[in-house]
Amino acid sequence: LFEKMFILVTDMSLLEYSDTNNPLIRKLAEKAPGTFHHSIQVANLAEEATLQIGGNALLVRAGAMYHDIGKAENPMFFTENQNGSFNPHDELTFQESAQIIINHVLDGIEIAKKNNIPDQIIDFIRTHHGTKRVEYFYRMYKKDFPEDDIRLADFTYHGPIPYSKETCVLMMADAAEAASRSLKTPDAKSISELIDGIIKSQMDQGQFNNADITMKEINTVKKIFKRKLMNIYHVRIEYPSE
Repeated sequence: LFEKMFILVTDMSLLEYSDTNNPLIRKLAEKAPGTFHHSIQVANLAEEATLQIGGNALLVRAGAMYHDIGKAENPMFFTENQNGSFNPHDELTFQESAQIIINHVLDGIEIAKKNNIPDQIIDFIRTHHGTKRVEYFYRMYKKDFPEDDIRLADFTYHGPIPYSKETCVLMMADAAEAASRSLKTPDAKSISELIDGIIKSQMDQGQFNNADITMKEINTVKKIFKRKLMNIYHVRIEYPSE
């Protein structure tokens, strides 16, 4: 009772929030099964990486399970939930599509608050895209309307950027897992280059500038992601000959 009254976050409560039988997570699994599966994979990546750099692995796992709960509001607008040839984005402008994608963060925060999810977990929803752009629709707009002045705000997440090791790791894991599914023939080289490219882009955009994460820790995270994704895609790891 004391814990619920003050919404303290203990190891026990984090385990409860991460349980896939939790009502909010069950709702996500029912309405957006692709997102639910993605969240579990992100949780597995982020938990192991956070453990290796001395962060709070239980907290990042809980954050991963809730980071995309806002997608339950409009699940079919997200590729992991689409099946068949129909894509609802085909009927929208690029700006409208970008806003729906961006709004999953705002929707997630609202859903979490209504369900009394602790702020420490909500922070993962807030920060998992930081102030990045919705690149696909931004690039499509630039390609189709090269002469137009583009309003960057129409294609940019509202932030804030990650502020801790754990929120940084979640941002990295989220992008890495999602992008890995687009690899046509995953192998050690393509997975390694993908992880390096994604995390370099995030660093170049200053997404980790507010967090106490070191370059050494980021390299450890990358190493863990590469190994785990190679295991997921059954990639044989080539060891140097002795």
